[in-house]
Amino acid sequence: MFGSASSGHVRVWFVMTPDEAAAHLVRTDPRFEVTEADIRGVRYRVFRNAPPHLRALLQHAGSVYNGGDLLVYRDERWDYIRFCSEVCRVANAMERDLGVRQGDRVAIAMRNFPELPILILAVSALGAVAVPMNAWWSEDELAYAIDDCDARVVFADGPRHARIAPFASRQGLQLFAVRDAEGDRNYAELRDGDASDHWPEAVIDPDDDFAVLYSSGSTGRPKGVVLTHRGAISTVYSWLLTRAMAPLVDGAVPPSGRPLSWMVATPLFHVTALHAVFLQGLVNGAKLSLLYKWDAEEAIRVIETEQVNRFVGVPTQSADLMETARRLGETLDSLEYIGAGGAKRPPAQVGQLAEAFPHAAVSTGWGMTETNSLGITLGGPEYVNNPGTAGRLTPPVQEMRIVDLDGKAVPPGEVGELLVKSPANMRCYLNQPEATAATLRDGWLHTGDLARLEENGLVTIVDRMKSIIIRGGENIACLDVEGALYQHPAVAEACVFPVPDERLGEIVGAAVQPKADTRLSEQELVDFLAERIARFKIPGRFWFRDQPLPRGATDKVDRRALRAECLTTGPRDQAGHGENRDTSEPEPAGGHLAGQHRSHC
Repeated sequence: MFGSASSGHVRVWFVMTPDEAAAHLVRTDPRFEVTEADIRGVRYRVFRNAPPHLRALLQHAGSVYNGGDLLVYRDERWDYIRFCSEVCRVANAMERDLGVRQGDRVAIAMRNFPELPILILAVSALGAVAVPMNAWWSEDELAYAIDDCDARVVFADGPRHARIAPFASRQGLQLFAVRDAEGDRNYAELRDGDASDHWPEAVIDPDDDFAVLYSSGSTGRPKGVVLTHRGAISTVYSWLLTRAMAPLVDGAVPPSGRPLSWMVATPLFHVTALHAVFLQGLVNGAKLSLLYKWDAEEAIRVIETEQVNRFVGVPTQSADLMETARRLGETLDSLEYIGAGGAKRPPAQVGQLAEAFPHAAVSTGWGMTETNSLGITLGGPEYVNNPGTAGRLTPPVQEMRIVDLDGKAVPPGEVGELLVKSPANMRCYLNQPEATAATLRDGWLHTGDLARLEENGLVTIVDRMKSIIIRGGENIACLDVEGALYQHPAVAEACVFPVPDERLGEIVGAAVQPKADTRLSEQELVDFLAERIARFKIPGRFWFRDQPLPRGATDKVDRRALRAECLTTGPRDQAGHGENRDTSEPEPAGGHLAGQHRSHC
């Protein structure tokens, strides 16, 4: 129960449990009123009064926060009025000059430039579908995804434009150059034409598609995860509720009341930056400082200059921030929140962060691209005391089950597959009805994660049911890397698995059996793979074997046994290639959201 009582000059506050606080806000705050709706034949709990689509969400933010900065990038600034105006002009120009219509998919391939969120919201304002592409992808991977989503209009920065140009004519693309790209058609001319800065008039249903985000899984090629307007807004409003809960909950760290200033430190083509930072910041009226790529010293400069109070990044970034701040003698007192995403934060790091940044609530969580990153969260003293857990299910529209192989609920303390149901769940996997049917059943999303409900009500993510590697927040399908290895004429067998790494959490390891009478070097494989897959997918460790790889009873390579054997015998480190960095085109910053935000296998 929450309330107050006075006794002389002393006021005593009665605080609530998280469940009580959520129920109180649902009952008393119209923003969080919950009802039920039928979505694609399934009944869900939904927000009654949330904006119906992202255009309405942006319109509301623009009218409420019209006096403040929205986006900061180096020495460039957009206040809410300028940002909304640019979104409208670009949207109307795409409709008038490019023929983009409702339901059309528009691909966007670039790093964290300001044009990326502007384009995403401009496309969605038309009722079209934004498709942000992974900036790390190779030419082949970009060609696959653009063809898979049937995009005909593509916006790209310099390196991505250079990769797409060779196949643009073949795939009938209208390719637009952004920022450092050179091309006949460019974003600036489209934006600065005579298009109207009035809002588009397309009628958008809450359950229309808003975006396709590609998610690497265990089956090789990435899947296009189709997300709806209601799904994204359900996530954002659930997080808005949790912020409103903070002053009511025992042990929570309430906001300070200072102007909201958040950092976008991870790529906007992932749900961490797009949903947990950008869209959530938008609905809260925050100033959002955008990093082009991760650089801890630059992050500290921006935190100090812009008085950033909310930081969300992969655990590697949190560790980098802590170590760099210590080295530079910076205390970063403006920080009130340090969230983790993309991978599970090492438990030892939790206490270290809490000690290094005593003014900040350290937070974690679990979510997926397939859930619009909505899921499980934990922060503050409770997280410090339980550093190995993911947290509690975020209220109020989600449901959760932990089940055995027969789909029966397991009791607390036992491990089973985590299932979640909410309007934030994806609509489908693009062009993959069988994968959709296997993952979405009667509204329940089968996450492929093994979890356990603890006695204290917290959820611990134990393991993954399928084979993916999470390297610094990026999901890597083992089969994707194996498929590229098998293209080498000297490779007889290959098996890929995660290798622990202190900085990145995991890196890619590969066991390879060369064909008889052939010679194969690590450098040769690295150079070969660099032409076929993104650099971050290239193995950082190799093991070469003279004998066939071990197999299980079904004659499949026993990945777990092979991994255990290789890690026991010690890796052959391919000196200098563990990071696989190209200094001419630095890697983008980070991965997905809060603690363990990842994409489904």
